[in-house]
Amino acid sequence: MPQLVSTRRALPEALWVSAAVTCAVALVTATLPPGWHTTLVGFVFLGATWALVWREDDERVRRAGLALGELVIPGRLDVPAVLREGARALAWGLGVFALIAAPYFVGWRLWERPTLSFSLSLRPADFYGEGLGQVLVIALPEEAFYRGYLQSRFDDVWPPSWRVGGARVGPGLLAASTVFALGHLATVHQPARLAVFFPALLFGWLRARTGGVGASVCLHAACNVYSQLLGRGYGAY
Repeated sequence: MPQLVSTRRALPEALWVSAAVTCAVALVTATLPPGWHTTLVGFVFLGATWALVWREDDERVRRAGLALGELVIPGRLDVPAVLREGARALAWGLGVFALIAAPYFVGWRLWERPTLSFSLSLRPADFYGEGLGQVLVIALPEEAFYRGYLQSRFDDVWPPSWRVGGARVGPGLLAASTVFALGHLATVHQPARLAVFFPALLFGWLRARTGGVGASVCLHAACNVYSQLLGRGYGAY
């Protein structure tokens, strides 16, 4: 009976949480100094995920794909298991990135139409710092909320029934990706921001295929770093 009640309230909960979090990140970017935006938006996502999932029972955390190799589950830490889960997530995330890197480059060139030749001078420390920042401040908070909490909650409403590439997905993938795109539009008011709907489908597919958010965090961060490197190298941004 409790599970049935929880499922019935899943859609209203997912919708009002989506609206509240989107309004919160929009308020942050509209009222506070730009240098604070990325970090504070990340805290909004992490705070919402903690309140809705991480502070709940261990089984709910696992169902949402947010156990992070049992790293956030109380008890004895199984380091080899955490390392195995991390390696698996990295392999999946970077494997999918390797498949889409070339098509993304072609699409980026056609969209941005850069006029300069590619030239990029980047110290290894800067590159690693950018990557770490993307993982911890952007990709992890966003994936924890959108793929961990929100996609899982939408899946409670519309149980996944489509088999795609070995993953079972459903309307919840489309709904979470739509909210993800609207959240990006709310922070930067440019229609082009809605294009993040398409990589969000990949992030959500990885969440379903691997059972956790680790792989989608890796792919999300890799895509962001790649886009930044292309933009800087071609002088587009």
